[in-house]
Amino acid sequence: MALSSQTGYALGGDSPSRGTSGGTGLGDPVFPILGNTGYRVTAYLLDFTYHADTKLVDAKATITLRTTERLADFTLDLLGPEVDAVWVGNRKAEYEQQPEKLLVTPMTALPAGARTTVRVHYRADPRKLSFPYNGWVPTDDGFATAPQPDLARTVFPCNDHPSDKADFTIRVTAPDGLTGVATGSLVATNKNGDGTTTRTYCSKHPVATELVQVSVGEYKVVDRAGPNGLPLRDVVPVARAEALEPALSLTPAQMSWAEQRLGSFPFETYGILPANTDAANAFDFTGLETQTLTIYKPNYLLQKESAIGSHMMHELVHSWFGNLVSPATWADLWLNEGHADYYGLLYRYERGWPDSLGLTSMEARMKDVYSRGDQWRRDAGPVAAPTAANLFHSQRYTGGVLVLYALWSLVGEEVFRRIERTFLDRYRHASASTKDYIAIATEASGQDLSGFLNEWLYGTKTPRMPGHPDWAVTPPVATARRAPQVAKDAASATLCCSPHA
Repeated sequence: MALSSQTGYALGGDSPSRGTSGGTGLGDPVFPILGNTGYRVTAYLLDFTYHADTKLVDAKATITLRTTERLADFTLDLLGPEVDAVWVGNRKAEYEQQPEKLLVTPMTALPAGARTTVRVHYRADPRKLSFPYNGWVPTDDGFATAPQPDLARTVFPCNDHPSDKADFTIRVTAPDGLTGVATGSLVATNKNGDGTTTRTYCSKHPVATELVQVSVGEYKVVDRAGPNGLPLRDVVPVARAEALEPALSLTPAQMSWAEQRLGSFPFETYGILPANTDAANAFDFTGLETQTLTIYKPNYLLQKESAIGSHMMHELVHSWFGNLVSPATWADLWLNEGHADYYGLLYRYERGWPDSLGLTSMEARMKDVYSRGDQWRRDAGPVAAPTAANLFHSQRYTGGVLVLYALWSLVGEEVFRRIERTFLDRYRHASASTKDYIAIATEASGQDLSGFLNEWLYGTKTPRMPGHPDWAVTPPVATARRAPQVAKDAASATLCCSPHA
């Protein structure tokens, strides 16, 4: 076997007759080794069986893919689980577990354009990998998942990149007395006759791997009606249900507010999963927008509405920016986080809730963020040019809000809303890049905004703010090397959205 000089991963011996290995990464500017160029995934069927006595998980992943080139072998992203067997089609395949990849060699090469299934049997210990490099969230009564940005591969073998969204069917088997839940809608419940129950969930729309939720615990499912009859379901630890109800009951009104600005909710259901753990290192964020079921730390939701409402809006808005339209690459993260913070702040200020700085208006907050602009660009790069080390810096969050505020200031509310709606409609259930957003802004506004937005998103200096010639940027100062600044929800100043934060 040859070794890739860039990655060090073993590759199959490429030859025109035998086929290639596909690329060992999609070349993402932040996480270049994620994914494989040799195929696209159309569907995942995941089976998880949780054993309460050992707290281990037996799992099967059946991946339906279509090749983009002739493949002698190929890789799946996988880190942590122990593989027992692999099949390609109905034939057993050779495999090798590499540091962050599973190399699969089928009995015969796969032709370009072929549709096939890959089935992987494996075992996982949710406690095996150390935080923050573990997409599993261990709890006393089971587990949940937090796969963002690149940790779905610790939960199941996959093409772990948001540009390759797919349909998901997830079966969760757990002892009676525990409840298994997942992304999507419950379509079947089967008593197995051995003291376990299997529940099957299907996603109606494509899901990015980083947005998959699977959880087992002592839960009760609380159903309620959302706007226009949208079914809402919260998955709540039984012992905490009464205490958490005041927070969970806020969702219908929040949903109505978001729909007025962004259009109808784009998925079949929505709800909140307060994972049943108070461990400080269970996950290093407050909420994470796993599709149709946002995971939270339960104690956070016990606070009064003014302390949590803006953050809840932030996570809800991710259903549009991040889930409906996913980032084409991780360099496009500001599209997710900037928009989520933008609407979260609007929601806060409309209600007169002071933010973490004691400010009560978007203008006041943006003036403060503007003053920090050159410092943030020095410390964490331009808004749309992150690295893995500073991906979740505040530059992607309130720095992203500042870009949107500048755009709004330039074009006005009516045109700004047209840009937002056009972008969401054009790329719904797909992925989009910063370049795509700039093109939509130009199209929907009727004026060339490429220079304006490129300067705001990629410039090394903070541009002048339209309508505010008096706003000043504080000159940057040299800073000592330190851990990357943790991105925070602009409204609540609590850790947001990333296990890498």
